[in-house]
Amino acid sequence: MASENAAWRVTPQAYLKDRKRPYGVSKKPFSHYVTMPDGCRLAVDVYLPQSPEGVAAEGPFPAITIFTPYYRRFALADWSKGDEVTPGSFRYRDNFVPAGYALVVIDVRGTGASFGTRDSFRSPREREDCRAIADWIVAQPWSNGAIGATGVSYLGAAADFLASTGHEAVKAIAPLFAVWDTYSDHYYPGGILLKELARVYDDLMIAMDHDRRDLLKNISYYANPNYAGPQPVDEDADGALCRQAITEHIGNFHMPDFITEFKFKGDTLPYDPQFTSAKFSPYGFYEGIDPDVAVYSVSGWMDGAGYANGSISRFLTLPNAKRHLLLGPWDHGARIDCSPWRPKVEPDFPVVGEVLRFFDEYLMGLDTGLRDEAPIHYYTMHEEAWQEAASWPPVETSETLHLDEGARLSPQAGAAGADDYQVDFSKGTGGQTRYERIAAIDSRDYYIDWQGRDEAMLRYDSAPLERDWQVSGHVIADLQVASNEPDAAVFVYLSEVEADGMVRYVTEGLLRALHRKESECPAEHRTSWPFRSFTRADAAPMPIGEPQRLHFALLPTSWTFRAGSRIRIAIAGADADHCGQVPHGRPPKLTLHRGGTRNSTIRLPVRRAV
Repeated sequence: MASENAAWRVTPQAYLKDRKRPYGVSKKPFSHYVTMPDGCRLAVDVYLPQSPEGVAAEGPFPAITIFTPYYRRFALADWSKGDEVTPGSFRYRDNFVPAGYALVVIDVRGTGASFGTRDSFRSPREREDCRAIADWIVAQPWSNGAIGATGVSYLGAAADFLASTGHEAVKAIAPLFAVWDTYSDHYYPGGILLKELARVYDDLMIAMDHDRRDLLKNISYYANPNYAGPQPVDEDADGALCRQAITEHIGNFHMPDFITEFKFKGDTLPYDPQFTSAKFSPYGFYEGIDPDVAVYSVSGWMDGAGYANGSISRFLTLPNAKRHLLLGPWDHGARIDCSPWRPKVEPDFPVVGEVLRFFDEYLMGLDTGLRDEAPIHYYTMHEEAWQEAASWPPVETSETLHLDEGARLSPQAGAAGADDYQVDFSKGTGGQTRYERIAAIDSRDYYIDWQGRDEAMLRYDSAPLERDWQVSGHVIADLQVASNEPDAAVFVYLSEVEADGMVRYVTEGLLRALHRKESECPAEHRTSWPFRSFTRADAAPMPIGEPQRLHFALLPTSWTFRAGSRIRIAIAGADADHCGQVPHGRPPKLTLHRGGTRNSTIRLPVRRAV
């Protein structure tokens, strides 16, 4: 990956290489139960810097917190030879602690060795716990009173939650691959439920929360025979307290039951009229994040259903002067470099090292060069280079292609016409897509079976490009669609068809026709792409046979289409591998209008001619 270019004043690799690490770190932390105001006890691990001789170094130190539902630490089987027991936090431990930070890892309530139950996905009770943990940290003799927070996915949104408490000790957060709106960024992209994600996530949480090792072995990320459930805290020598806590976890919520209570954004729990999806989304508490808190949002172009949108919305929404945005060629958690032209599977870019630089700047007060750089860095695939930008979107220029007769994408609108498409509810996108990683399924290659998959879809191809097109940002679909049913799901896929016929998936977008109405984005959820409320009030059935405007964004990307390649748009009405039927049992016939007064287009943000 070519990161040594003008996009960086100090490359993350160079910073990490030169950063001194004067301390040692013990792989075995000391651990406690910390009691919350309501009496619930949370299991907490603390890693402190050590002297070269292996004794506690003289502090105090700034602390970095990680709130996790995925075990702060695994216990090891008696016969184990000591394999890594902190898959969710060891990278932070090994990067942060030697650099002079205390690392505090917490099992959130209802998980791991902590007591209590989970009554929600990212429960508001967890947010209250964040403040109590911060109070506990600053009262410790090893704390210098400054706190940061980070982590991937759920852990990243928990960093938002901590900052939103307004605790005066919180100075910097780095939400990594984390949503801003759980509804639209995660479980209902385009208003369509990711049913498979809900099911697989429930399988994961039953396996972990109930300590079902027979089930955990089926989840590749945790399929280590050395793992023997959650690690008890130091005071729980025989594990009796941990077993009691696990018994309480049996009462945890189940995702397929819980998430379907929120079919529309703004829907409430039947037993709690104040509880909407905003209660487990960072945007719902954004006003509590002090403008002086530094924020680093990180995501990847293949980061699930909308995590990149979440990172961009966080950047656009928060008024914080000290905010940064990083978007790379990664899957969820940057475990995989997803560029088809990657030199190897594992990314070369040190994400955690860049997060260390961020904390060094805003927690340690070191001059890292970060403030001298543009606030946005993003990676362009097929160019294999980093770009910088002062604002989002990174470019304002665009190219518009019109859906045309003969399955063409044309630079000008053609004559009025229409194409019919009978939706087939059995068709899907396979099991190696951008959605798999967020379900804790290990995928080393994405869309490996994409070749030929779009043959069952409506397809429109451009003429071979006369020059390279570098597309960076959100591609916008503007379609005129009629349906013979009162609802439909529309999926739009962008691909590059290379000169030799190879078809490469680039990105996609989806929208439930019921949610076609657009609205102004609110203060708590800023976007630079078409916004919709997804509320019941704004939902409306499709008038049978009457064309309606479906105007929505594909997931963001940065990709260079090479001269000689064709740009392809493929349109479908189902993804059986991930989504439910829309409408149930009634596969619609869609009519896509083009040309004339009902013109359908695709607008691509083209950065420059290369």
